[in-house]
Amino acid sequence: MLDTLVRQNCKTCGARLKSNRCNACDAIQYDDAPGDHLKVRGFFRLHLTEGDDVVGDSGWQQNLVTNEGFRDYLSRLLGAIASSKQVSYAALGTGGAPAAGDTTLANEVTHNASSRDAVTAATSSNSKGVRFTGTFASADSHNTATVNISNIGLFQQSNTNTGTIFAGAAYASSSWATNQNVNYTYDITFS
Repeated sequence: MLDTLVRQNCKTCGARLKSNRCNACDAIQYDDAPGDHLKVRGFFRLHLTEGDDVVGDSGWQQNLVTNEGFRDYLSRLLGAIASSKQVSYAALGTGGAPAAGDTTLANEVTHNASSRDAVTAATSSNSKGVRFTGTFASADSHNTATVNISNIGLFQQSNTNTGTIFAGAAYASSSWATNQNVNYTYDITFS
């Protein structure tokens, strides 16, 4: 591996490498052997319901895991580091999709201090992922006026506009009335 790195540049800062550790930024360089990569993918689906009728469906949409999501929810959790986080709540908003560097959900619905919904997490013995499900129920006053929702995010904290977003995405805007529920399914898979 050292022979191939002598002629390469650091993947982090671009400096010329003399070993597998960059002298400029101290980053360790790893061989890009096929099959040595872990991929994290997420997909979600929302159903807007009124009574027993589905009145809106986002279809399955792909998400983005944020930089802080990788760091706080995955890397630190694997290392059992005290500041690690676990997904416990979902939030809805009226903004766009989060970017990799974002820590919040754009224009999160904040009609009350606890407008986030506690998720139910599940996995199976042969699964390489986790499924989060839940319902923003009209009876719980998540929204107190009709609002056009267009994004979703996963968090550890229950209070709106607090904590760091793990993952999120945007979808076609839907009008959410106070008498309607939003059911969601959010899958995170590893391969």
